[in-house]
Amino acid sequence: MKKVIIMGAAGRDFHNFNVLFRDNSDCRVVAFTATQIPDIAGRKYPAALAGKLYPKGIPIQAEEELFSLIQKHRVKEVVFAYSDVSHEYVMHRASLALAAGASFCLLGPADTMLKSRKPVISVCAVRTGSGKSQTSRKIAVLLKDKGRKVAVVRHPMPYGDLVKQKVQRFASYEDLDRHDCTIEEREEYEPHIDKGIIVYAGVDYQAILKQAEKEADVILWDGGNNDFSFYVPDLEIVVVDPHRAGHELLYHPGETNFRRAGVIVINKMDTASPGQVEVIMKNVRAYNPGATIIRANSIITVEEGQAIAGKRVLVIEDGPTLTHGGMTFGAGIVAARQYGAAAIIDPRPWAMGSIKETFRNYSHLDNVLPAMGYGEKQIRELARTINKTECDLVVSATPIDLSRVIRPNKKILRVRYELEEIGPPTLKDIIKGF
Repeated sequence: MKKVIIMGAAGRDFHNFNVLFRDNSDCRVVAFTATQIPDIAGRKYPAALAGKLYPKGIPIQAEEELFSLIQKHRVKEVVFAYSDVSHEYVMHRASLALAAGASFCLLGPADTMLKSRKPVISVCAVRTGSGKSQTSRKIAVLLKDKGRKVAVVRHPMPYGDLVKQKVQRFASYEDLDRHDCTIEEREEYEPHIDKGIIVYAGVDYQAILKQAEKEADVILWDGGNNDFSFYVPDLEIVVVDPHRAGHELLYHPGETNFRRAGVIVINKMDTASPGQVEVIMKNVRAYNPGATIIRANSIITVEEGQAIAGKRVLVIEDGPTLTHGGMTFGAGIVAARQYGAAAIIDPRPWAMGSIKETFRNYSHLDNVLPAMGYGEKQIRELARTINKTECDLVVSATPIDLSRVIRPNKKILRVRYELEEIGPPTLKDIIKGF
């Protein structure tokens, strides 16, 4: 029996296990390792999800223990199963596994994608924060306007009770509250709900697919963390970010998405330089010349935006975009400058608890506050950081209404951003052909 460790971040790792290892008596998964997401290590993948071969479940341990775990259990193979990391990073982990005596494996689409009975459109990206969510929102609305019933299936974010989160369906704000959603989950689900689109997510994506197929004409895979689709797509749309031009060839599995894409959306052209866009165009010509290219802007609006002028503002950005996405700014900074803020306040002196730890772990951040909120404790610490920061008002570019989850002591102006194509072809053209 081959002993295996799956390296993950509470997402792709669980999916790979469910598809390839859960009922495979030739292999024994002795542990998952966890990184990127706080408070995952130290838990178990529960027996109720792990199947009859794992009556005690499977321990989830910190990735820092990988070397010792390989040696302790005499592990033969390490499966790498998370995303939005550089190729160099992946190979460092591979070298560590090899040094400990194990083989190192990346599982690909043919082994991990599930086949749907319904048409599938996948929307993925080359990096976190490229604009995938606004792209998938636009496609969902286009399909809905054509009279199609759409089920958006979101890349997993199961950070709570995994058994209860096996299959989740979100159609209302009450569903968000009932499932105790984190801020990161709300950022992805709430904008779809606002547009009347049903969202599925969870842990077991075969069970999720079966349920989604019962009420949908089209499955829209809304990929997260630049991972590739869990379902076999009939149309693959991939979003690239010219602010990180060249990353489409430097990150895993973003390069996989880039090379596989049938449609490449070059987003944020309104705030990128011509040189940055040309780098991407050159790489498309070299590595995926058959792809259809859509050029697009990310249009930023702020209700009551005129109130920003002359003010000292605290800017809050989407958390993952800043952390493992590696960005130093997002739509919030663009909006603050666009509307004439007098100053953008550094939130670090007021950071509390795990928020302070986030700034230590991601030292490239200075004048933005990532909307971290992976649990109730961290949401409280985020709220305290916001309330303590000395500023005139808050400019929030997280995709949700923050006032639904925290009680701010100062005015919050919400930044919205939507995809706007520049000339043909448009997403409407693509969907019409599909």
